[in-house]
Amino acid sequence: MESRVVLIAKPGCHLCDNARLTIARVCDELGVTWSELSILDDPKLADKYFESIPVTLVDGKQHDQFSVDEKRLRTALAAS
Repeated sequence: MESRVVLIAKPGCHLCDNARLTIARVCDELGVTWSELSILDDPKLADKYFESIPVTLVDGKQHDQFSVDEKRLRTALAAS
């Protein structure tokens, strides 16, 4: 099963840590699957997102970058 929410991040990034906590809380509350990809493990992701992590994808489309707005994430997940 594909995750509805994907966090693109890297270890040791404090903004990524904050985004991870928000995503985990919202997805757990709503029963939505989520996963995380590291730019350190994928050169294509690193090329595309290095300057804008954390990046959040919802249903395969870029949703947020630099941070996760909890209200906006909840709205996006409720809309589909």
